[in-house]
Amino acid sequence: MSAPDSPPPAKIRLRQVSKSFGDKVVLDRLDFEIYEGDSVVVLGGSGTGKSVLLKHMIGLLRPDSGTIEVDGVDIGGLGGPDLTAFRRRFGMAFQEGALFDSMTVWENVAFPLRRAKWPRERIATRVAECLDAVHLEGAERKMPAELSGGMRRRVGFARAIALEPKILLFDEPNTGLDPVLKAVIDELILELQDKLASTAVTITHDLPSAYKIADRIALLHKGRIVAYAPPDQFRALDDERVQQFIRGLASGPLTE
Repeated sequence: MSAPDSPPPAKIRLRQVSKSFGDKVVLDRLDFEIYEGDSVVVLGGSGTGKSVLLKHMIGLLRPDSGTIEVDGVDIGGLGGPDLTAFRRRFGMAFQEGALFDSMTVWENVAFPLRRAKWPRERIATRVAECLDAVHLEGAERKMPAELSGGMRRRVGFARAIALEPKILLFDEPNTGLDPVLKAVIDELILELQDKLASTAVTITHDLPSAYKIADRIALLHKGRIVAYAPPDQFRALDDERVQQFIRGLASGPLTE
């Protein structure tokens, strides 16, 4: 008899991670595994700590307790240049692009490459590749103030993929966009993940987007992952918290 299929390797593993800011507990002994090659969406109400969770994954925040492993490496043991080099495994796209307003589109995308001390010719080639990947050819000389909201997000994506990361983090990529632009951003997330053969983690409130881009959906509540399943299974979960979030109900365990 053949052995059952083993689960895919964990790309990111959080064990008993806790984080507080003053008296406010944001993460509470949180356990979470993200498998290599998966697109994971984290849902949760405003202020539940979703962005804090992302910042722990990339080492921008340190947990009060618990461990975070990426590719089997405990990032809590890294510091200084080692942590900086390790972060290059990640590409993070922040809300609304978070572009440098004084830089052109080209300079924004080139920024991480310059910091990594890439040669000038290689930078030029890579910037062109990244802008092509997000369908912004010809926008190199534009300033952020000249761009629409959707274009700013796409420039942020181009910058996030510049160093060819194996882990992509998207923080509220669809906030404030109309339904058509949301669909464009969803398609782009899937396209970029496929091109880079990467693992992706996306924070969003948008359920249609979550169902479209996720291999697995997680619900964060009171500092813990309380549900975690593929989209079809997630929607069918017999869990009051999941059903309240899906249905957008004003009363229930999420608001108690």
